[in-house]
Amino acid sequence: MGVHARAARRAPRAAMIAAAGLTLAVIAGTVLAGVSDAAEPSPGASPAAAAPASPPPPPGGEGGTNRAVDVPSGALVTGTPCTSSARACVDLDARLAWLIDKGSVVRGPVSIMPGDPQDPTPRGTFHVQWKAEQYTSREYLTQMPYSVFFADGGIAFHEGPQDTYSGGCVKLTHDNAVAWFNFLQVGDQVQVR
Repeated sequence: MGVHARAARRAPRAAMIAAAGLTLAVIAGTVLAGVSDAAEPSPGASPAAAAPASPPPPPGGEGGTNRAVDVPSGALVTGTPCTSSARACVDLDARLAWLIDKGSVVRGPVSIMPGDPQDPTPRGTFHVQWKAEQYTSREYLTQMPYSVFFADGGIAFHEGPQDTYSGGCVKLTHDNAVAWFNFLQVGDQVQVR
């Protein structure tokens, strides 16, 4: 096998390794999904601008892999299991979540409903990938209002009933889902413990 053929075979693997850079993950997910004209909202975009009329599918697609893309840093934020580099913190065991700004809790703890053992919410450190004020899950055919996608496979914070498990997402009450949607911006760190 020639040098160019080996390099071509390694290119996808190198791209996956480089996917820790959020941009490559978003581009790869968009291309794989067959949506070539989707634009990601900028980190400073308003909620209206952050919710495209026809949102692209989540990077990695629903049911894809869930991998952490960053490392937490800073001191632990008082009352949470997360560090000061997080903008959103989730404690799956306690079923609680917080919003954090500059190392201080600005909302929370609030109750959440995570995924069940068959579709668990992934643990790790992630980044907000994109947002959609109105979104319908292509896998479960359910409404996911105020979605803030943070992990591959369509994993998001979103509004949802608190008496049933999610398909791996973090479900919030209406008021909390709106708060998470308005507060979190693309690129913000999410820590799930």
